[in-house]
Amino acid sequence: MKYHLRHRTTFEYSNTVTFVYNVLRLKPRELPWQHVHSSKLTVTPDPTVVRPRIDYFGNSVTYCNIEEKHEVMQVLMESVVEVNARPPSSAKGLPWDTVRERLRGASSPAALDAFQFCFDSPAVPRLPETRAYCLESCRPGRSAHDVALDLTRRIHKDFTFDPTATTVSTPVLEVLEHRRGVCQDFAHFMISCLRSAGIPARYNSGYIQTAPPPGQPRLEGADASHAWVGVYCPVNGWLDLDPTNNKVADDQFITIGWGRDYQDISPVTGVMLGGGKHRVRAEVDMIPETEMVQQQQQQ
Repeated sequence: MKYHLRHRTTFEYSNTVTFVYNVLRLKPRELPWQHVHSSKLTVTPDPTVVRPRIDYFGNSVTYCNIEEKHEVMQVLMESVVEVNARPPSSAKGLPWDTVRERLRGASSPAALDAFQFCFDSPAVPRLPETRAYCLESCRPGRSAHDVALDLTRRIHKDFTFDPTATTVSTPVLEVLEHRRGVCQDFAHFMISCLRSAGIPARYNSGYIQTAPPPGQPRLEGADASHAWVGVYCPVNGWLDLDPTNNKVADDQFITIGWGRDYQDISPVTGVMLGGGKHRVRAEVDMIPETEMVQQQQQQ
């Protein structure tokens, strides 16, 4: 699948802003199954400084300063991204309870990179409660990936998607208690479960294609940022799972990047001088190229 992706974030302030320092993680990541044909960042007002770099996890990051007075700021990333199907692994994975021990003595770069995702992170602590929830999926001899697949299914069944139930800082334990939240909450909860059982898990950020109802046109800005989970096994590598939709990530997913939790891969963060109260509006369009061609032919 080839997609035309637009992510527009608008900040409206009640008072004048005199300075903004932004950290932007909006450019899709180049991966074996994902190719970025083009990517264009537009920030309004024009920034004084724009500095791209690669962060610790290998994600694309742009730092920019705005040093003129303004009441509205807009960040627009436009990308053309091709996503291919990911080949399934035919290798039998290691039992879940031997994965962490295998990683302890490993020296390969891939294993060392994965091992860091076994531990606590700022937004995802390992907890007795999440370990207990995870252990219901941990049958003897079951591979780490099979544990994660069962955990994905259970979270989708046991938890309710409710965008009013949580905020960006809702703790994992509260998500478990109320069993309601959004994709970020379900990803954080699943990561805590897996890490508490000794299985490496990372937070993936990006987008998922949302199709309009049959016979209805696509609504502009109706798609959204999305979060899912990467799970590691030394034999099979990484498997990306989406507990919000009970899916294995496929060519409907565009990956921006990954980290220990949301704080490592937040799309737009920063500091400002002034502003007073402010309102943030995010709009995402993830349009298949075939759909765009059809629209052009009809015009």
